[in-house]
Amino acid sequence: MSPESVSPGTVNAGTWVDGVPDDSPFGVHNLPYGVFTTATRPEQRRIGVRIGDYVLDVGAVARAIGAPSALLDAPSLNPLMAAGRPVWLSARAAVCAWLTDPAHRAAAERHLVPLAEATLHLPFEPADYVDFYASEHHATNLGRMFRPGSPPLTPNWKHLPIGYHGRSGTLVVSGTPVTRPTGQSKAPDAPAPSYGPSRRLDIEAEVGFVVGTPSRLGRPVALSAFREHVFGVCLVNDWSARDLQAWEYVPLGPFLGKSFATSLSPWIVPLDALEHARVRPPVRDVEPLPHLDDREAEPWGLDIALEVRLNGQLLTRPPFIGMYWTAAQQLAHMTSNGASLRTGDVFASGTVSGPEHATVGSLIEYTWNGENPVKLADGSSRVFLEDGDEVTISATAPGPDGARIGFGEVTGRVLPAVG
Repeated sequence: MSPESVSPGTVNAGTWVDGVPDDSPFGVHNLPYGVFTTATRPEQRRIGVRIGDYVLDVGAVARAIGAPSALLDAPSLNPLMAAGRPVWLSARAAVCAWLTDPAHRAAAERHLVPLAEATLHLPFEPADYVDFYASEHHATNLGRMFRPGSPPLTPNWKHLPIGYHGRSGTLVVSGTPVTRPTGQSKAPDAPAPSYGPSRRLDIEAEVGFVVGTPSRLGRPVALSAFREHVFGVCLVNDWSARDLQAWEYVPLGPFLGKSFATSLSPWIVPLDALEHARVRPPVRDVEPLPHLDDREAEPWGLDIALEVRLNGQLLTRPPFIGMYWTAAQQLAHMTSNGASLRTGDVFASGTVSGPEHATVGSLIEYTWNGENPVKLADGSSRVFLEDGDEVTISATAPGPDGARIGFGEVTGRVLPAVG
C-alpha cells in the first residue's frame, strides 16, 4: 500500500471509473470492503472494494503496482482488520488514489470486475456475536404487547445497553436461504408445549459493527477508543422465531429462537466513511453511569436510513438516528467487565424502530403481534413470514457534498422446515 494519508470521511474526489458519478452511493467517498469470487476463479476468494457497479480486486492492484499487498491479498478481511486503524487509513487512502489518479488507471482498470459477475461471500471470519436491544421505540412496543398494565420498559433499560451473546457460527452472508427453524413452543391456552416448525417467523432490521483491533482480557474499552477498535459497519437481519423465543426466554433470554440464522450484508462500510452521518444521540432522561456517559464525548449517533422490503414491496423505513444507545456505548459496556475483543467480533444494534407504524423494524410490531396483518400487492396478507417469502433490508447515510453512503442490501428467502 502506498503511504498516502486521508482525513476520515473527506474522500470526495471523482473517479476515472466509467459510469460512476461523484454522488454515487458507492463512490470514492464510500469504498466498502467485501470478499468475492468469480466463475473463472471460483476457488480463490479475494478482497474487493466496491466502486459503482464494479468490484476492484485490491490485492491484484497492489501487486501490479509493486505496493505492499499481504493484507489486501488475503481470502478474508481479518488480517487487514487486525492491523489497526493507522493501516486502515493508509489502505483506504491507497485505494482512493488508485481509483482517482489517472496515473494508476492502466494498472487498476484491468482488475475491475463487474458486480454482476462477482459472487459475494461473508467478508470476514466471525469471532463472537453480541446482539443488543437499543431502540427505545422497539423496546416500548414489545413491553406494551407483553406486559400490558405495567411500565413497558424494564427498570434496567435506561441504565445499560441490554444485550445477549448469540451464535457466531450461524452468521451468514446476504443471499443465503434461511430454513424455517423447528423447536418447542407453547400456545397460551395449551396445557403443554409442542414441537414443530415455527409459526411466527419474524425479521429484525439492525445495524452491525465489526471489530478489527482486539483488546486485552481484563482491560475495558473506553468510549473514547471506539474508532480504534471498530473497523466498519454492515446491515443485519436478526431472524427471530417469536413462538420459540416466547417459550424459552424466561429466565435466561434468547436462545434457539434466534440462533438458527443471522444474515449480514456483504459490504463493510469503513467507519471513517461515516463522518458526515455522525449526530448527537437523542436526549436521555436518565443520567448515564460514568463508563457510558458520552455527554462530553465525541458523538456516535449515526443518521442511517433503513428500508425493509417484503417480497419486493416496501414495508417500512426504520431510522437509526433515533437509537437510544450508541454503538460506542455498547462497545464500552460489553467490555466493562474486562471481556476482551477479538478480530471479527460483531455486535448488532438490536431492532431499529421509529415512533411511527411505517418506521418499525419487525413484523411483530408492524402487525402488533398478529392483530393487523400486512397487506401485500398481490392480494395476500401476512402476520409472520411464510415459506418462500423474501426479505431485503437496505440503507444509506449522508456523505460529503450531498452524496449518500450506500450499505447495499441484506436479503434472505425462507425455506420450509426440514423433516
